[in-house]
Amino acid sequence: MRIGDIIRHLESIAPPSLQESYDNSGLIVGEKSREVSGVLISLDCIEATVNEAIDQKCNLIVAHHPIVFGGLKRFNNANYVQRTVQLAIKNDIAMYAIHTNLDNVYSNGVNGKIAEKLGLLNTRILAPKAGELVKLVTYCPTANQEAIREALFAAGAGGISAFSECSFTTTGSGTFRAGSGSNPTVGEVGKRHTESEVKIEVIIGKPQINTVLSALRNAHPYEEVAYELYPTLNEDKNAGSGMIGELDSAMSIEDFLGHLKSSMDLKVIKHTSFKKPIKKVAVCGGSGQFLLENAKSLEADAYVTSDFKYHEYFDAENDLTICDIGHYESEKYTIDLLFDILREKFSTFAVLKSGVNTNPVNYFI
Repeated sequence: MRIGDIIRHLESIAPPSLQESYDNSGLIVGEKSREVSGVLISLDCIEATVNEAIDQKCNLIVAHHPIVFGGLKRFNNANYVQRTVQLAIKNDIAMYAIHTNLDNVYSNGVNGKIAEKLGLLNTRILAPKAGELVKLVTYCPTANQEAIREALFAAGAGGISAFSECSFTTTGSGTFRAGSGSNPTVGEVGKRHTESEVKIEVIIGKPQINTVLSALRNAHPYEEVAYELYPTLNEDKNAGSGMIGELDSAMSIEDFLGHLKSSMDLKVIKHTSFKKPIKKVAVCGGSGQFLLENAKSLEADAYVTSDFKYHEYFDAENDLTICDIGHYESEKYTIDLLFDILREKFSTFAVLKSGVNTNPVNYFI
């Protein structure tokens, strides 16, 4: 098993195209062609994490947070970033980060894990991404339409929110004139031909384009397949920031804070006041202030996230309770999430959870 095989599986779940523009997800140190001796999963990748990987004989670290966000101009041990990268390179340890792309997926994503820990029901993306969906239009002989639809669906086309195998078909006729270099089975060279055809339209996600087009070409009877791809402004209900769902039953604010503290194994919660019972809950792992208005517009009673600044707490406006549980605390179960993803797919090498607490924030209680 090679590092590239691990990466392909992770990116089939959280495509790199879904990472935010400021992010640096992907293979930061190492080569995809190297054999994997073991994988260490961590939230952060720091010197202690690399040393743990060395001790555990793991040559790949899969971390949520990238150790490098911007360019490094020097490698002289001046700070923890340089020291970590140098230590990894010296010991042939590859480092892979799966950050905001893992935040931005509905299935097997960071926010889905938080919602699971809190027992939220009827979950959906809090702020769906727009522009991630593409319409594929293709044309084929009437007799081949069912086979082509099935091939497209099998490759992942036709998904719209909770629905699958969605398509639209119209009938018509197509014309072509075969050139001298064409396959002789298409008809007489130089003569214009008319075929009874159907037009098939399906929605696909941008990361699926190559896979779906390959399936289309393999299933299509024509030597040259006619198709068009159109960008859309539709929101992708399966990709975006944050998540919102409902508790099984409403709780008082005191009971909800107790439930939150117990479910997420917290030492402390910073929160605003709110008098209404808590039923609808929005969540966002990491720094989530940017989604506060989304949570309010969807009438969440509580918003669980981290990294609010003092004056930003006033923005709750008594519309909901802001529950700031800490950055590390909001994302620490991402380690469990990634462990389950890799163990389910790969069983021929060690997949280990890091035992290093990388939280730089401590509490005196």
